[in-house]
Amino acid sequence: MKTKNILLSSILLLLLSACGGASSYYVLSLASQPQKTYQNKAMVIGVEKVTVPAYLYKREIAVATSSSQIRFLSNATWGEDLDTGLTNRLMGFLQKKFNQPNVFIYPWGLDKQPNIVVSVQVTRFIAQGGKVYLDATWNLKNLKTHKEKAQLFSTSIETSSDAKSIVSAMDKAFGVFEEKVSQGILHF
Repeated sequence: MKTKNILLSSILLLLLSACGGASSYYVLSLASQPQKTYQNKAMVIGVEKVTVPAYLYKREIAVATSSSQIRFLSNATWGEDLDTGLTNRLMGFLQKKFNQPNVFIYPWGLDKQPNIVVSVQVTRFIAQGGKVYLDATWNLKNLKTHKEKAQLFSTSIETSSDAKSIVSAMDKAFGVFEEKVSQGILHF
């Protein structure tokens, strides 16, 4: 009986320790709230899918340990595909920023042809040495006038080494990026 109780207690301890090692899930798809909004009901914006580096297609959160090495955080998992989440987030932000629902994700269909198309290629989005870095190229194209504008973007946000802080800094960095893109659209 005593051996059975010890065995049962050991199994319970193992199960509890396994539960303690469960992953925390994070998302970046919630659009931030713009500080200032604009009315432009005539503009229709098309957002192409945001492209991201291959290490962001992994479900674990990546951290750079050097310029050529990354590691994945244990117990910190993305709850979404980041390319899809960032695309949805950018669309949602632009809808709020320009106070209109006429922002669509590609493919937008014949009945929803945009005047302006936004495409984004994220080249770096990772924590390293106490900061989160976001580097991207973004393009605007007016489908009526065929005018194009390409921009480089780079920012860094301070962070600590825990997953929650890293994701919070990534959220802030992408918020700065969203604002930059919206200003580019406004002055395009």
